Order: sequence, then structure tokens, then C-alpha cells
Amino acid sequence: MENLSTVVLILVLLVNFHCTAVFGHLKSVVGSAAGAIGEQPLSKIAIHKTTLALSGNASIQATPLLLGLKGEDTGWVVVDFVNEEPSNDDWIGVFSPAKFNASNCKVENNRRVQAPYTCSAPIKYKYANHSNPDYTTTKKASVRFQLINQREDFSFALFAGGLSNPILKAISNFIAFANPKAPVFPRLAQGKSWDEMTVTWTSVYNIDEAIPFVEWGWKGQEQKRSPAGTLTFEQNSMCGPPASTVGWRDPGFIHTSHLKDLWPNIEHTYKLGHLLINGSIVWSKMYSFRSSPYPGQDSLQRVIIFGDMGKAERDGSNEYSDYQPGSLNTTDQLIKDLNNFDIVMHIGDLPYANGYISQWDQFTAQVEPIASTVPYMIASGNHERDWPGSGSFYDTPDSGGECGVLAETMFYVPAENRAKFWYSTDYGMFHFCIADTEHDWREGTEQYKFIERCLAQADRRKQPWLIFAAHRVLGYSSNDWYGSEGSFEEPMGRESLEKLWQKYKVDIAFFGHVHNYERICPIYQNQCVNSEISHYSGTVNGTIHAVVGGGGSHLSEFSPLETAWSLYKDYDFGFVKLTAFNHSSLLFEYKKSSDGKVYDSFTISRDYKDVLACVHDGCEATTLAT
Repeated sequence: MENLSTVVLILVLLVNFHCTAVFGHLKSVVGSAAGAIGEQPLSKIAIHKTTLALSGNASIQATPLLLGLKGEDTGWVVVDFVNEEPSNDDWIGVFSPAKFNASNCKVENNRRVQAPYTCSAPIKYKYANHSNPDYTTTKKASVRFQLINQREDFSFALFAGGLSNPILKAISNFIAFANPKAPVFPRLAQGKSWDEMTVTWTSVYNIDEAIPFVEWGWKGQEQKRSPAGTLTFEQNSMCGPPASTVGWRDPGFIHTSHLKDLWPNIEHTYKLGHLLINGSIVWSKMYSFRSSPYPGQDSLQRVIIFGDMGKAERDGSNEYSDYQPGSLNTTDQLIKDLNNFDIVMHIGDLPYANGYISQWDQFTAQVEPIASTVPYMIASGNHERDWPGSGSFYDTPDSGGECGVLAETMFYVPAENRAKFWYSTDYGMFHFCIADTEHDWREGTEQYKFIERCLAQADRRKQPWLIFAAHRVLGYSSNDWYGSEGSFEEPMGRESLEKLWQKYKVDIAFFGHVHNYERICPIYQNQCVNSEISHYSGTVNGTIHAVVGGGGSHLSEFSPLETAWSLYKDYDFGFVKLTAFNHSSLLFEYKKSSDGKVYDSFTISRDYKDVLACVHDGCEATTLAT
């Protein structure tokens, strides 16, 4: 690095960050609010307290200088470093952009702040002794990082002093991807009609630089092009720290294209494109998807459902093995089984970025093999939406200041208003009603009216399988915390909704938030209405509830109290697969993420007339006059 650049970085890292008190308070609040999920690893780094100790006694070098020479979106980097004064709490931070300086910091009026200062947390880190336990003896080591194409270049910094009192010892050379502006990480989603597929992706190109589009068509046939819209958000869109301070990172531009008038059940290929002003086109890789079946179509249809997965780093950085320990297992099992399901429902708590915006790129990269191939439908969780004073139903800081902006922009959902994250979607014989537990769902609210309208719109002759899903448990759960509250549900959870589930004969209600698996009997008003365990047939006289929050985040304890309505519990990571064989036969399977094997299952068999049958509170009231 040139001497001038080094001087600039030295000045940049003479820090007295203005938000020390706020940041420290946020960490303690988020840590306590998160409970079992643990603390966001990046929040442990007090980057605002960095002091400077650059000298000839330490050096750091990263290779190769250029990644993605064959169009790859990921690459591995080797970082070699020497430190004549090593310690076991030394660590390596990865920064992007490479010049982590004050140029993008908010202007502050506080005269006590001594500028320049840094306002950027690293995007990941490792301890210096990660791969060499003898580091303090040898005084040198080497670590490997896996990087994704994240629109900017990268640098690596050697710190002493641990995470709480960072002391900058050395800064590496810069490295970059060959094409940092390439469109990356497509995620599919159902559109507002069954014959529409949406594609959302990330790039560096705003509309004044290039025109975004998708080139697509039947596999092996002539391709056509569909335009894309472009969105982004600014730092002032964040509701609080760390999203608005040390966690901020420019998200680039998010593009969504609507592929319409699809014929059912057709294999399509597609690629993302940006038409530059000079007439050239920047292309992504080629991807493929299969269009949705016609609503009511009688064919094999398979759905994956889980919540609370989180993200992890395959290079072992960020201590994510301790933070979201099951997320890669779940991701990898789904990738392995990709040919055997058709659509995914991730019902809240996606990356657990908690205000560290770089982690959303990491998450979209992690799920890309899945989300680029089948519709990846999401629900809003507390770690996407909640922030005090932001209009969320829960006045907690769980989103780290994101207040829903990241989830609403990074992923498409077919909602009328994406800031109100409730929507319906159809897939063949399934009709899904997805609720948003971070907004009020109680009787009389806008969302309650939507839920009833969504349930009522199901044509059970064509779509016999009616599914309700939401993040927090609005039904039943034997979670330890819920048990100590005496409710075995989210407070006020099912009081308003249970009569709707019963009236419209919802087959299964899925919930996350509680990080385990539990299956509840067909139930109404705290009573099991069917004594069967492995097979249900005939009249739909109650809704089966399932907690599927074991996608990858830290597991939640069960209450020591034995609940009469709980049929199967598993303190492990896993997901559910629904298989509709036809209009009369449905298979439910719970699989562990560790091995992909089935550990709990049941079947439902019935005819249309069984849905029409009256059950308690399941038909309109009648009188002598009627």
C-alpha cells in the first residue's frame, strides 16, 4: 500500500465514536431480548474504541488479488500475517469497502467527537489463532476466508486487544472480484397470481447507469425479456443503531422482474441482465425454475416449511458456529434434496442480521441455490421488523434498527403493501394465508380482516389443503417461556384467530419463533378433537398446529409441564415437508437437518364432502327462521 494511503487509514482509525453510549446500550438490550438466540457476533466488536499501533512489528498480506476470474460469485482468500507481539485475543477483521474511512459517516454536531473516526463494522472476523494454536509462539499464522461478490473491494486488518478494545496493528493490501458490478443472488417468489413468477436480485447498477431485465423462456426455446424495477434504501431509512451507525453498509440496488402469463408446469431458464448506456450487456449466470401448477391441478406437489434459520459462514468466521449452529445443515439438506420439493416457506427470522446490513448479502448468497430454483416465500419475524416506536406490535429492539426495511426490499412477497407483511399465495392444491405477527392481528384490525378474507377465498374443492402460517406462535407451543407465562402461546395469540381457523377448517397452522419442533393434535379451544396420531380421515373438526422454528438458530427449551395436546417434540434442528399426492391425500413429514431423515409424520385422507360437514363453531349459526 502506498504510504499516503496508509497515513489516511491511520487517521481514519483514530477513533472516538459518537455513539459509544447508545451502541453499548443497544448491545445489552438486544442481548437480553434475544435470549436463547445469542448475541449478534459483530455487535461484540467495539470498533468505535479502536486505537492505533501500526508499526513494522506486524504485517498482513492477502492473496489472490483478484477473485471470480471465471465468473464465480464466491472465492477463497488466504491471509498471512506476522506479529512480533502476539496474543491469544488477536483477531483479523474483513472490511468492505476496503477503505473503511469516515467519508460515509453521518455528520455529527457533537463537538466532543474528534473526527476523523471510523463508523464501519467489519463484515466478518476470525481470531488469529484460528488455524494455528501455536500462534503466540510462532508469531505468525495464516487464515482462510470465503468471500462473496459484495459490490466492493476488501481489505484485512490485524487487531490486538480483543473485540472489546481493538488495537489496529496492520492493514493488508486490497483485493476485489473481477466483476464487482455483476447481478447476483437471484431469489424467486410467487407473484400476485398463480401464473406469475418474480425474480429479485442485487447489483451495483442504478437506473441512470443501466436498464435491468430478465431474459427467460421455456428451456431450449426462444427467450424473451421482461423489465425489472429498481429499489434501494438509504442510511436515514434505518430506525436506529446499529443499522443506522456501525452496522450500515450500502445495499446496492435491488431489482425485481415479474415474469407473467406462465404456462403451468413448464421448465424455464433465465438469466439477469443490465443493458449499459454503451449498448453492451452485463449478464449473470444461467438459472432455471419450473412454473407453478394451475390452481387445483391434481399432481404431486411438495412444500418445505421452517422458520428461524439464520446464516453461517463456511469458513468458520464470526463465531457463527455458536450463533446459528444449525443453519448450514438445514441449507445443505435442502440443496441436497432440491429436486424433491417445489416451493419453500421461510416463516420469519431470516439472517438475524440485527442491524448489520452486510449480513443480508451473506444470507442471500447462502440460500441462492434454493431461492434461485424454487419460489422462496418469507414471512416477517421479530428480527426483521421490531423496533421501539416504529409501529411494530412489539416494542422491542430485535431488528437492530432495520424495522422491516431490509426484508421488504431484499425479498418480494405478493402483499398489497409490503410494509404490511401479510399475503396469500396459491400453489396447485395448496392455499396459503401468511400472517405478520409483528403487526396487530386481533379482531377488528386490518390484518384480522385480511386473514378472514384469505381463508374464505379458498375453494376447497380445487384447493383442499388450507394452510395458515406466521412467525410467532399464535396457536399452541410447549415452549418453556410460554409455559412460565401460563399461556402456552404468544400472549393474545389465538384468542381472536382460533374461531377463524375453526370456521374455515384450516388443515394445519405453522409457527416459528420457538426454536424447536412440536406437533399438536387437531385442536380447538384447548381440547384435542381427534384421538388419532398418525392418520386423520373424514371430517375436518379441528386444526393441527406445528411449531417449526428449528431452522438453525439456538434451540429453545420445552416446558417441564406435560401438555395433553402435544403429540411429538424434538429439541433439534429440522424442517417440515408437505406432500400433496392428490385432492384426497396429504403427507406431513418432519425431517432433521443433520441427516434429512423423517422423525415424525402423519397422513390426512378425505373427500370434499368431509370439508363441507358441520363441526362445532365450524358452520354458520342457524335458527328456526332459517
